[in-house]
Amino acid sequence: MNKRKIVFLTGTRADFGKLKPLINIVEASKDFDCYIFVTGMHTLSKYGATFTEIKKLGYKHIFIYMNQTNTTEPDIILSNTVTGFSNFIKEIHPDMIVIHGDRIEALAGAITGSFNNILVSHIEGGELSGTLDELIRHAVTKLSHIHFVSNDEAKKRLIQMGESESCIFVIGSPDIDIMYGDDLPDIKEVKDHYDISYDNYATFIFHPITTELETLAHQIREVVSALIESKKNYVVIYPNNDAGSDIILKEYERLKNMKNFKILPSVRFEYFLTMLKKSKFLIGNSSAGIKESEVYGIPTINIGTRQKNRTKSTNIINVDSVRDQILNAIIEVENKKIEKCSYFGDGKSSQHFFNIVSDPKIWKTPIQKQFVDLDASN
Repeated sequence: MNKRKIVFLTGTRADFGKLKPLINIVEASKDFDCYIFVTGMHTLSKYGATFTEIKKLGYKHIFIYMNQTNTTEPDIILSNTVTGFSNFIKEIHPDMIVIHGDRIEALAGAITGSFNNILVSHIEGGELSGTLDELIRHAVTKLSHIHFVSNDEAKKRLIQMGESESCIFVIGSPDIDIMYGDDLPDIKEVKDHYDISYDNYATFIFHPITTELETLAHQIREVVSALIESKKNYVVIYPNNDAGSDIILKEYERLKNMKNFKILPSVRFEYFLTMLKKSKFLIGNSSAGIKESEVYGIPTINIGTRQKNRTKSTNIINVDSVRDQILNAIIEVENKKIEKCSYFGDGKSSQHFFNIVSDPKIWKTPIQKQFVDLDASN
């Protein structure tokens, strides 16, 4: 019998970190052929050209597709990705497409798969946030056939959205597998690789919110001013490539000659985890402050609305993009009592995923979806 083909689509350093445990277990199996379609931020030198890191991992079937330049508008990125990915799947004829989260590339993968009668599996649907990503994530849910979610709350939301409970599987968050694993580099290796000279530091990541572009310049100016005034050491990681990223990067020009700021366009996911684990705190508006920080028990200062509704953890101090609020939070965070969290799985997500895709029943999932009313599912 021919092996089933599973193609993973990755568009960012973040989603690759979450897909990697799933890719590895499929790649190692004799029962599947694993393909990786690499696009999006991975192809941009401005953000570290991270496709090179994926190529170094030695996967058998990697396809690199440049879907954008630094100035391409989101709707054109979507169009380009649909075109490129459509051509790709018509060449390899996959049995399943695996996508993650809430980025444009995930939406393109879901559109292409559903229009070509290919099973689409969505990782980490059913989450909440405060940005345009929320709309994309839920749209991807409706275009996907199979759902691998982080927890029971996410599962309930998908049922509320009319998804069939029989197609929803709680596996946890795949990146937790890496976090709980034994293969992370030690902090010396990380510091040497990225030329970080200080031991005590915080990690800073701030992404643009596309619905708040008119105030973004003021927001990031307030944030950077607070960081400078705090006089602490920071590892600063570039934002994602959403509209507004150039506004943020322009403000970072103020930090370039300051010895207590190390600015990095991109960080390998495993290196990032070690870096985060040794951070005094994480500050910004990254989802890493919601998930990875909670798992490691690292306090977070969450700025603004980007992660709105994601969590009510007591480990997190929520502030507006206001200098005085941020400075007060930096003082408060040093005395924060932290609890570690296991809300995102048991560190065996990849094995749970593999067990499910290895079950012949999953391949009988109907391509033609039906909306399931809540009263019909009870």
